[in-house]
Amino acid sequence: MSRGRGTEHTADMPEEGADAAPGLAVAKASGAEGGGGFEDAIPTPGMGDADAVADVPAAHGVVGVVLAGGLSTRLGQDKTRLHLHGEAAPDMLARTAALLRSVTGEVWISCRGGRPCPVATTGVDGPYYRLNDEVEGMGPFGGVITALRVAQGPVLVLSCDLPFMERAVLERLLARRAVRRPGTVMTTFRQTETGFIESLVAVYEFEALPLFRQALEDGERKLSRVVPPDLREHIPYSVQDALPFFNINYPADLEMARRIIGSL
Repeated sequence: MSRGRGTEHTADMPEEGADAAPGLAVAKASGAEGGGGFEDAIPTPGMGDADAVADVPAAHGVVGVVLAGGLSTRLGQDKTRLHLHGEAAPDMLARTAALLRSVTGEVWISCRGGRPCPVATTGVDGPYYRLNDEVEGMGPFGGVITALRVAQGPVLVLSCDLPFMERAVLERLLARRAVRRPGTVMTTFRQTETGFIESLVAVYEFEALPLFRQALEDGERKLSRVVPPDLREHIPYSVQDALPFFNINYPADLEMARRIIGSL
């Protein structure tokens, strides 16, 4: 899909009758000069050395999508603007986009259409593209289904509220996707002790789109329920390796994240 370099443009859409999302605007946002660049993102602890993956080339067939459309109502402040690793370091949105940029050939920022998407003030070393949800009020589900419709290919989605996520985890995800079982349309992590799947750290294949459309028709918005288990490729991890998946929803989560960072 060819994309121009203008400050704002309409995404190249498939022909009439395909899985198009008419009227979707995808806007490029170049970063402001100065500030903390993505390359300054601080490495964080995560899956142990045994789980580390050797350096792999960027997955240019996969679009990286930062899920940044939440209202942060439970936290009480915009989580995308948090500078947890120091004021001079990238904020959460910039850090997340940097991680995706390190393993994919292109990165989009998924936003709610009714609120500004703060991509131009994060030190973005772009270009990045703003992708507004086709239908608002559906949470991450809306961001993923819109991304699949526009990308017409696989997308690696990553929530913007994971302060301890690291590149090695994403490399492991992409490496597992490359050898996934035939017919699987989602590759993700699953916690061994609980069976919980990390639906906001996952690769969704374009072939998952019919499942999303069916879920939309059925009123199902929970990402972990869209793709049935037999169509998912799971990477097991234990609670001891769960730090990269720690996310910030409440003030208590933010305080805990700061304490962890302070102890490193």
